[in-house]
Amino acid sequence: MTKTLKLSGFLRPGAVVEFLQDNEAHLAWVLEEAQGRLRLLTRTKREVKLPAARLLPWSGPEFAPGATREEIGHKLDDIEARRRGIMAGVNAMELWEMAQGELTQAPAEWFAQLLWTEPGVDEIAALGRALLAAKAHFKFQPPDFEIHPADKVEARLAREQEDKDREAVASAGHAVFSALWARIKSGQPPLSPHVVLREAEGMDPEVEARLRAMLLAQVAKKTSGGPNGSGNGEYDALAKLWENLKKPLPIKGEAPHLALQLAQAWGVLPPHHNHLLDEVGYAWGDGWSRDFAGEIAAQKERFATLAAGAQVDPTPYVSIDAATTRDIDDAFFVAPATLPDGNAGYSCSVTLARPGVTWDFGSPLDREVFSRSTSLYLPEGSGHMMPEELGTGLYSLTADGPKPALVAEFLLNERAEIVEARPRLAWVKIARNIAYPDAQAAIDSGSDAHICLGMKIARELFQRRLERGAVVIDKPEPQVVLTGEPQNISVDISLRETSPDAELLVSEFMILANSGMALWARERGVPLLCRTQDIALPKEATGVFNDAVDIYRVVKLLAPPALECQPRKHAALACEAYATLTSPIRRYVDFLNMAQVQSYLETGAPRLDRAGLEAIIPHLSARTQEVGQVQRFRPRYWKLVYLSQHKREPFPAVVVEDAGPYPTLSLPELQITTRVPRSMLGDRVQPGMRFDLFFGRIDALTNELKVVEAREAE
Repeated sequence: MTKTLKLSGFLRPGAVVEFLQDNEAHLAWVLEEAQGRLRLLTRTKREVKLPAARLLPWSGPEFAPGATREEIGHKLDDIEARRRGIMAGVNAMELWEMAQGELTQAPAEWFAQLLWTEPGVDEIAALGRALLAAKAHFKFQPPDFEIHPADKVEARLAREQEDKDREAVASAGHAVFSALWARIKSGQPPLSPHVVLREAEGMDPEVEARLRAMLLAQVAKKTSGGPNGSGNGEYDALAKLWENLKKPLPIKGEAPHLALQLAQAWGVLPPHHNHLLDEVGYAWGDGWSRDFAGEIAAQKERFATLAAGAQVDPTPYVSIDAATTRDIDDAFFVAPATLPDGNAGYSCSVTLARPGVTWDFGSPLDREVFSRSTSLYLPEGSGHMMPEELGTGLYSLTADGPKPALVAEFLLNERAEIVEARPRLAWVKIARNIAYPDAQAAIDSGSDAHICLGMKIARELFQRRLERGAVVIDKPEPQVVLTGEPQNISVDISLRETSPDAELLVSEFMILANSGMALWARERGVPLLCRTQDIALPKEATGVFNDAVDIYRVVKLLAPPALECQPRKHAALACEAYATLTSPIRRYVDFLNMAQVQSYLETGAPRLDRAGLEAIIPHLSARTQEVGQVQRFRPRYWKLVYLSQHKREPFPAVVVEDAGPYPTLSLPELQITTRVPRSMLGDRVQPGMRFDLFFGRIDALTNELKVVEAREAE
């Protein structure tokens, strides 16, 4: 014979109780009670000892003591089945909706009375279990259940869903990543984007999408907060998930590009993916500009209005660039001139693109262009700082219509020394866009008097810089050409055919414009962003250098230029001051300098005072260096891929430094250096010695280049 519900008071042997363990209610039979401690027998026939305070606030029914363990087991099984059945019919969410807002907490019996007229112990226990399971809605505070408010429930449900999603992703990710790593180690080719990995078959699309997003976040090194550390909970969650998933993989040593390798093996990213762009947050191509279509359209409209009313400078300016160049930001016109003192000289006008004529500084587009900071020119293509509609279209100095420009006109004496600088704003019509080979041919044949005069002036400018102690590095320029699809790409490297005179003409005119405008701005108190290299160079470090040993020695003496507002000398260029503004559609530093000059010529005051310009320098300088790393390291990546495709071939190299156990050798035709064990080169090794190198292990991704044999060249 059983007795009814007992919720408090003395518990005697034969009573049925419940206690919490591992967040679950467990049924037990009281075998013995002594001074507030109980000896219990569970449904699994395990004895436990607990203080009475550990029990849940409902007990019963009570049976006569003395039952056998087998009888106890049967009774507990029956009660468990009955309570599970009742619990299945309890909707804890409905109870929460009835209770929330009415009171903050209540015992299990109160909730039971909402469902049953005369609830018994099984109903109360089953309902209590249901409330215990609904952790987002209730919190058990013995002997009552705290009723969470709606906002707290919403937050808890969101966290619970996140936990479930994370668990699902982790479970699937372990299997997928293990399979992918096995493919990588066995040398299997990457999966096509349309091929399903066997371990990923039937995977929830949301789980797969999250795994892919996690890999992409890791490739971009978004591991602590958002991009560039801006703080983002989603990136934090993905980073934690990544740490959990990569631990079981049987990886020996460091694997800094593990996420990239897995993403490529899975077909999420193509072979040879440029992860450097992801790391600096630089969107490749022109698709990024679609987000700014409204601003671009507004600029084009303003441009058209200004162009329609502009008085066009009739001077026949000429540009010289590579045949493939689309973002043309400079042109020139030269002519003989009579100087103010009556002597003969030259008028040299360097015409520069002026995108600031329609620009909105501080706009979303401006902030994005600031972040891009510079155009990139890589073997796989070009990435432009500005939207292509503007940088390679509207503002580019092409011979297809009037263009806004800054005409930096210089009066030069016969030695090409600046007598006077006279910058002005204008709308110009470019007469000709000439490619370097064509300009070189005109110089060689003497068939174009204008270009030949420009060449004469350029040679004088060059000679003056050499007299002032310029450092000129004349080295081979390897050209990397990629053919084929990423899965089967072929890399070819050959030395670029140069047009030395035409290239000297352009480079000297650019140096003239940048140094001449820096001096002009200094005289008028117009702050510009200057490139300074205020160092003293020994006489033997000045001049023209084309030998690999000399180049290596001299470059080590050159400190990297600093970006600052103080116009100081640039030692390597032999310029008293130097502020770049000749590439305003390719470099944001030049763009800002152009805007400073434009504002001064229009209003008599620069757009930013010195303090305002200096405030920009830290961020702009850091960002330019970040993006510049892509330009520096990506071509080397492709050179190492080229070497790996030609492993059996010898490559000529020259020792450029013999210090230490690993002398440094330069491969002039590839413009890369590598270190070789001294034991492989012999005891007589010294700078200038030439070797043929054979390479073993080459990993373009980790920049690993190992020489396995060095034969002294005959």
